[in-house]
Amino acid sequence: MAPQCVVCGLPLSGALGTILQVAGIGRSSRNPNCCTRCNAHLEEGRLVELTMLFADLSSFTEMTNRLGAEPTYELVDQYLRFASGILTSHGAFIDKYVGDCVMAFFNLPIKTPDHAKAAVRAALELQEKLPSLSEKLGVGMRATVGVATGFARVGRLGSTDAKDYTAIGDVVNLAARLQSQARAGEVLVSDRVYQAVATDYPGVVAETLTLKGFREPNVGYRLKREAGAAGAPSDPAPLAGSRPVSLAGLVLAILGAGCLGVPIAAVAATSLGSSAAALLVGGAFWLDRGPLHLPLLLAAGVTAALSLAALRREHVYRRECLARGSCVSVTAKEKFHNLSVAAMSVVTLAWVGIELSLHSRLWR
Repeated sequence: MAPQCVVCGLPLSGALGTILQVAGIGRSSRNPNCCTRCNAHLEEGRLVELTMLFADLSSFTEMTNRLGAEPTYELVDQYLRFASGILTSHGAFIDKYVGDCVMAFFNLPIKTPDHAKAAVRAALELQEKLPSLSEKLGVGMRATVGVATGFARVGRLGSTDAKDYTAIGDVVNLAARLQSQARAGEVLVSDRVYQAVATDYPGVVAETLTLKGFREPNVGYRLKREAGAAGAPSDPAPLAGSRPVSLAGLVLAILGAGCLGVPIAAVAATSLGSSAAALLVGGAFWLDRGPLHLPLLLAAGVTAALSLAALRREHVYRRECLARGSCVSVTAKEKFHNLSVAAMSVVTLAWVGIELSLHSRLWR
């Protein structure tokens, strides 16, 4: 796993990672290479190209009848943890668990140019390593996997909670139907997915499939580990390397500012600055001459400066992140938020400067 969040760069291990864990910031349960702050910063309400993957444990009903509910529960739990670990190591985002099936997608929130290849590598690694889990648990376990690439609409359904974030579209249904048609130990991929990996797994025969819910036949390819060409890549692509973490970024994260969101410090800056300005304009004589006047002005100025620094940091990190294809672009709502915060912070600094200039004689 990456030592830092691959989206924002916050430390996820070591001494600084421990400090952030105390503050409630750790690894995302849906992708441990992201922090929990970036886990909530997802691309909302858009059509996005994704590679969907469904990995289902075979003979689940037969296993339940043979072993009973409690032992089967433990086996499925072990399988889901095992499968999720392999998938997230290749950059997958775990959408949900449906019984003994894992639903995951690639290319969001971590942008991956070769997301179809990453999904195939993850699926084949799952099939390759599943026998070791079977041997460890003493029960034969086999899986069927379906993979498809296409566009889906992503967002939160029925809630504003990040746990309800999911993808909807034909590509989701296609991947699910491919998984249902796959044989135990196979990875059944769509035509688009195979075209992306054909050079690594040549010679696989195309198969015309009639899938439930699709009026037209679909072309699929059945992949197995031995079907790959010699030297076909199997290791996940390297994640973003380490980079220095600024003290300002660490402090703002602990205070609650989203790593790529609107800094919470801006709210304080705006509130302090606006309150000070309103009171001064309203002629609050006691504040002008009182002991709280200078501390309030200084607090407003420092907080506004921190807000601008945080926005600058966000802009730089976002630009670097987009350059390496690891995150999504700024939405119109976020851009409006950031511009509003920047404008209010500048206004706050201006008010503070004017106030300090006009009342400097009071402190001489």
